[in-house]
Amino acid sequence: MKREIKAVGLANAPCFVGGVHLLGEWYGCQGVSALLEDANKLRHICLDAAEEVGLTIVGDRFHQFAPAGVTGTVLLAESHLAVHTWPEVMTATVDVFICNHTRDNRARAQAVYAALRDTLAPDKENFLQINRGGLVGAEMQ
Repeated sequence: MKREIKAVGLANAPCFVGGVHLLGEWYGCQGVSALLEDANKLRHICLDAAEEVGLTIVGDRFHQFAPAGVTGTVLLAESHLAVHTWPEVMTATVDVFICNHTRDNRARAQAVYAALRDTLAPDKENFLQINRGGLVGAEMQ
């Protein structure tokens, strides 16, 4: 069965006002190596960064892998922050999605992303910014 996805623009989308989705892959992280290895330390860095810029934390979950590595998410009223680390190769990925439902949160998203990048201090970075909300609906056939 062949399925095709068509974009459908809705001019009067009353509830969804978009947001920004920042995706980063960080290589050669030169920051405190314990942050890549310790779920509790990385958790506090992520929570502090989100709180400092005025985002609303509604929960979090961080998991410690053995022998090392972390995966974690911070659930925000505005959406989420996710981070994954591979300390054996000094690499981390980060995903920051912040919605603009009641206010423009783009600067907050960028500030959280920058704070984490500055803390982990990668030598190299792949970065992608997606402005969410341009595609309001999709119909599959």
